Amino acid sequence: MSGQSAAKFSPAGRLTAEDLGAIHLVGVGGIGMSGLARLFLTRGISVSGSELREWPSLAGLRALGGTIYMSHEVANLDGVDTVVYSSAIPSDHLELVEARRRGLRVLHRSEALAAAMTGRRTVAVAGTHGKTTTTSMVTMVLQQAGVDPSFVIGGEISEVGSGAHHGTGEYFVVEADESDRSFLIYRPFVSIITNIEADHLNTYGDLANLEAAFADFARLTDPDGFIITCADDAGSRRMAETLRAEGRRVYTYGTSADADLRLTEMASSTRGIRYLAEIDGRSLGEFRLPMPGRHMGLNSASAVLAEYLLDLPMEAAQAALAAFPGVRRRFERKGVADDVLVYDEYAYHPTPIELALRTLREVAGDGGLIVVFQPYRLYRTRDLQAEIAEALALADELVLLEVFGPGELREPGEGSAALIEAVPLPDDRKVFVDSWEAAPVEVARRAKPGDVVVTMGAPPSSLMGDQLLDALSKRGAAGPAGTVPGGDVGGATTIGGTVPGIPGSSTPDASTAG
Repeated sequence: MSGQSAAKFSPAGRLTAEDLGAIHLVGVGGIGMSGLARLFLTRGISVSGSELREWPSLAGLRALGGTIYMSHEVANLDGVDTVVYSSAIPSDHLELVEARRRGLRVLHRSEALAAAMTGRRTVAVAGTHGKTTTTSMVTMVLQQAGVDPSFVIGGEISEVGSGAHHGTGEYFVVEADESDRSFLIYRPFVSIITNIEADHLNTYGDLANLEAAFADFARLTDPDGFIITCADDAGSRRMAETLRAEGRRVYTYGTSADADLRLTEMASSTRGIRYLAEIDGRSLGEFRLPMPGRHMGLNSASAVLAEYLLDLPMEAAQAALAAFPGVRRRFERKGVADDVLVYDEYAYHPTPIELALRTLREVAGDGGLIVVFQPYRLYRTRDLQAEIAEALALADELVLLEVFGPGELREPGEGSAALIEAVPLPDDRKVFVDSWEAAPVEVARRAKPGDVVVTMGAPPSSLMGDQLLDALSKRGAAGPAGTVPGGDVGGATTIGGTVPGIPGSSTPDASTAG
């Protein structure tokens, strides 16, 4: 985290957003930073930001009055009071160096977000995976209940088209990132922990330290508030037992018999997932979501439990979840071309990879499942290689890109070259492509009518969906499925090879990554 730990950050409650004056965000285009910028702009605060590429979010920020510089320059700081950076920005970045030289206030994204939450009741959602979807569900449930929460989410709610909003109500819903320990500066009224599994071991060293950090996060919850976690997850159960022994208010959800909010008759199909919910022997009714997957049902249950404990109407939760539009990059349908269905999915940790692929298997039916995967972070790919490889083997075919790891140094033999070897698929069903442009051509060569293709992994992979659809459309116009205009599949190799960096990417926003 740019050489800092959360202990060096200012805890929530010391500043308000209005105390920050004119704000400049370094790397403003990523989903987390752009959401924060949008929040400040809608509160009438002067905002500028710097970027190196034209992210989709920038047009909206300009429309709200934000000043966007398409370069990193010291002159960008003229007239600025506070500079905000994410964990992806190195400490020697020229704008940060200049900000400190000028004596400007310099804040990590989490500190600036904490300032925005001052005076509100914060609902903070943490967990190894499922954070963005769960935060979105909690937000929509509260909106349906009429309490107009503020929110900042590490993704965009599909039909809303935004990951941030300045509401008039008392609640502020936020996705709390554990990757850099920055979630330890928040002071939630409600803490939700979806699950705890090994990840970010470059920060924590081992699972025990990671679990301890989640417990510390939960202990920051207001004594008048409460902690929600999943009874079906082993790490969360251990944490719940520890916290309850300390006398803290902990409530659980899941299919386990001892869950406080117990889910029964859970059923998933291509039309979505449904379940019955009860608490203390009292039925809360049936809940439905329009997308499949047991994990989606569990995520939604945390929102149901929060709604119940906040004494808000269950009918609002039922209506919000039944109409939940999904989150971009979370089981997002991109389109159909030449009778091949294309999805995009953010999963890069073994567990969500497995959950997503099992769900996509339901969608594919008798068709094949082709995964275009870009691993996210060298340390994760190295530390969890066996688990990632096993999860990817649920695909029928794999097209693998090089690891996206900005700022990381790859040692010989590390990265996707090692991962492709570890995936237990036959050699003719897995391929390591040595360029971004080769991947759509490879997919067009392999995909058959009725197949499902999913782009999965690091943020840049989300940009490939339209290219895949274009390649499949051109294939359909040119001739029978399986033929590709131009003939050869340049840039594809079987096991082995090297892959250069992905073009067109700026410094990523670590608030949604890591």
